[in-house]
Amino acid sequence: MLKMLHERVVSTKDAARVLAALDTDPVAACMVAARIEEFGVEPAALGGRLWTHGDPTESLCFSGVNLVPLLGSDADMRYFAARAARAPRGCSSIVGRADLVLPLWDDLEPVWGGAREVRAEQPLMALAEAPSVAPHPGVRPAHLTDLDQYLRAAVDMFTVEVGVDPCAGDGGRAYRRRVANTIVGGRAYVLFDGPTVAFKAEVGALSARVGQIQGVWVRPDLRGQGLGATGTAAVARAVLRTGRIASLYVNSFNTPARKAYQRIGFEQVGTFATVMLN
Repeated sequence: MLKMLHERVVSTKDAARVLAALDTDPVAACMVAARIEEFGVEPAALGGRLWTHGDPTESLCFSGVNLVPLLGSDADMRYFAARAARAPRGCSSIVGRADLVLPLWDDLEPVWGGAREVRAEQPLMALAEAPSVAPHPGVRPAHLTDLDQYLRAAVDMFTVEVGVDPCAGDGGRAYRRRVANTIVGGRAYVLFDGPTVAFKAEVGALSARVGQIQGVWVRPDLRGQGLGATGTAAVARAVLRTGRIASLYVNSFNTPARKAYQRIGFEQVGTFATVMLN
């Protein structure tokens, strides 16, 4: 591990330059760029700290609930690993561009121990034009009156996708608040089949240029009928109508989802990796 010689602080005077640097790769940087645009770079408002190994337009890492390397060389990743290893781990995962995440994890694994799962290849996809698949006309923004039904679908999606029950620990109160906030923010989309949710998805991050779709879920008995494609096309169209690029990332082993996104017109623009920590 590298010895810490100094810790360069990313301050408010750096914010505009940082955003300009992230804008060179807006799809990959969407998650963090969206937060900086809304809250600035001060840790208390941002919900995490921005680290740099000198120049924040050339090396940058977000440290919060997730550890997100954004810019830098292998030497910068070694620096960020050393910095992360100095304090008790506060993140639940490492996520971002695979060429940054995997070297960072190589240095952190001996210190933090093995991961619960490493998803080393997650195609990062983007759509800048109208979907090639007709959007489902029944998909609409969710309302707070939908919360109970929507939450059931969200819990099922999270448990299967992440392998952890989001309701564990506090009986689901924090996760319920998170889902409710997404609905209130107008970033949750739903299709009902009678009284139950048939399809749901969220725009998890919304930067000035990109809307990142996540949490795509189809009720198990309706899978294989094209609903994932038409539902996601509806959410992508909603993002496109705001003047933004629609994006998402998907596990390489999820062949049905990858084919559905390709039918919609999403094209791979990069590769993400996610390290799920114990």
